[in-house]
Amino acid sequence: MSHWTTGQVSKQSNVSVRTLRYYDQIGLLTPSFKDESGRRCYSEENLFTLEKITLLKSLMLPLEEIQNLLDKLSYREILKAHYNHLQEQLSSLQTSISNTTSLINMFDLEGELSWKRISHLVQTAKHNSKKWIEYFEDDEKDFLEQVLPSLSKSDRITQQYISLLRRIEWCQQHSILPESEAGYQIGCELIAVSNDTFDGNEELMNKFWEVRKMPSETTGLYPITDQSLEFAERCIIYAEQLLNKENE
Repeated sequence: MSHWTTGQVSKQSNVSVRTLRYYDQIGLLTPSFKDESGRRCYSEENLFTLEKITLLKSLMLPLEEIQNLLDKLSYREILKAHYNHLQEQLSSLQTSISNTTSLINMFDLEGELSWKRISHLVQTAKHNSKKWIEYFEDDEKDFLEQVLPSLSKSDRITQQYISLLRRIEWCQQHSILPESEAGYQIGCELIAVSNDTFDGNEELMNKFWEVRKMPSETTGLYPITDQSLEFAERCIIYAEQLLNKENE
């Protein structure tokens, strides 16, 4: 019959000797027998019970409640409870990651953020999130939710749009017109990334562009100034004109 001393169990389970002795003292986990040297030894069943105690402790249950539950819950029920707890933690972590990514992208877009600005953007996102969906059919909604850039994402498409918006703002600050070399480059990249995003569906692309130009309070989309949207539109028109001339 296999058996383990207190020290061996401590190393194997990563539970301190002091904790094991305390469990023994309160009757939560008592070693099954003593060996010839008088050392208290744990059986395989004891180790199984210790694993159940560890899982129940991870659920933030007090030892008294754990003691009451040990004989009432099967190992599968304990594992299921532990699984649900981990899922809750995972959901919380994913939300934290999403929120942190949003703040990073906001900073990349705006250069610097005051607490007032952060608070405004976060509250706007909470109350107006995805109102733009109302303007599309069900099949369009499913597609757009998968492909559209979002502040909570760090994917290639989102980063491209952030970079383009920063370049548009830079051109505006330096009085560079859309009908310029810089505007042409921006226009070409906007055409390419839009085709990539909408998979060449020009009708859906134009439909979303019209929604994009609506006030952010109405759509829940990240607020972009009318001037920046107009600049982007002129860049696209200018790029298309030059590209058409090249193809004539």
